[in-house]
Amino acid sequence: MSNSPTAAMLARCMTQSQAYWQSPAGRSLWEAQRACLGPVVENRRGQHGLEMGMGRSLLGPSAIPHRIRWAPNEALAESASTLVCPPDRFALPDRCLDTVVIHHWLEQLPDAHFTLQEAARVTSDHGVLVLFGFNPVSVGGLLKRWRKPGATFPFVGRWMSVNRLRDWLAFVDFEVERVDYCCFRGRMNAPCGEHWEALGRRHNLPLGQSYMIKARRRERGAPIERIRFGLPAKASPSSLGATRRHAPVKSIESSSRLVKENQRD
Repeated sequence: MSNSPTAAMLARCMTQSQAYWQSPAGRSLWEAQRACLGPVVENRRGQHGLEMGMGRSLLGPSAIPHRIRWAPNEALAESASTLVCPPDRFALPDRCLDTVVIHHWLEQLPDAHFTLQEAARVTSDHGVLVLFGFNPVSVGGLLKRWRKPGATFPFVGRWMSVNRLRDWLAFVDFEVERVDYCCFRGRMNAPCGEHWEALGRRHNLPLGQSYMIKARRRERGAPIERIRFGLPAKASPSSLGATRRHAPVKSIESSSRLVKENQRD
């Protein structure tokens, strides 16, 4: 994977994005996203977590003891425990992680739905899957439409709406628990204003530059076995409740015949 053309492309994308995350606008967005993620992960007591992030780690305030970072190649690995593998083939067993965070990678990957499917596979039954993305209906989304194809991060890739990701999550048998919007500002290169951030977060206005989706695996109900009630065989005509239409007529004829025979005798 580390020497493949796909890994080189992803590594180049990750390297080019660092200039934005180190700028005042990128740091402001990262702080707003960490504030959104904090209540989700700070009380989680799971043992293992995976973060597939563009910028710095967002899982710092969490209580998860074993946190794994993903990297496209060994050159970008931050530690010996970094997971280096294709984004659609995690070298992990099924349902082994309590928390999985994908930070802006779904917008950059050519086959993002395969990565989402793989992230759903490694999330445990009681775990959470958290997705961060740029909001296409924000001010930044409108500016992206006017940008030329050769634009730099973050005006690259495909910004997906919350509704589209909701459909993707339903396909992998996950359901959205909550959606939080963050980083409310008028210009992309401006820090998030405290007043507008507090107002937007309080009412959760869908106009923030970024959104956070928290999803869980759908609970499957216990299978219900229907019990069929019925008679083992068809009811005979002589059973209780069955009628015999000509029975009274025959009894009258036989009675009159017996009377006539007695008179002759």
